[in-house]
Amino acid sequence: MSFEFPLDTVLRFRGILEEREERMLQKILYEITQTLEALAHTDAAIAGSNASRCEVLFKPLNGHDLHASYGAVTELRQSKKDLETHIEKLGQLRDQQRMIYEGARRNREMLTDMRAEKRNAYESDMARQEQKTLDDNYNARRRRRS
Repeated sequence: MSFEFPLDTVLRFRGILEEREERMLQKILYEITQTLEALAHTDAAIAGSNASRCEVLFKPLNGHDLHASYGAVTELRQSKKDLETHIEKLGQLRDQQRMIYEGARRNREMLTDMRAEKRNAYESDMARQEQKTLDDNYNARRRRRS
């Protein structure tokens, strides 16, 4: 007779839920990383635009080009604000998802621990029964010899 855990289906289901929540958390973390990279690129573009404007500060410059330069910097700054807002929202989402994932992990671990306890008890009982059978066989042979 092999070991059977009556809640194996529930344990398997909770394992699947935990994996799904972990994937969601990883997806959010990946999106945060991508957004941080985009923010770094935006900062670099702002710095590059400022540096190029400083280079041509004392050179003759067409008013249209100057206006376009300021427009580009304004757009980049707005993009930076949008990215920062998006990072804040993702941070909140990450915290919520982490709580959900930890709950799913705790639920799965509770059943995993219960399964391990039941299996240990089962193996103990089986070892006891096996030892009893060996002892009974030994005693029966000993009585036959006497």
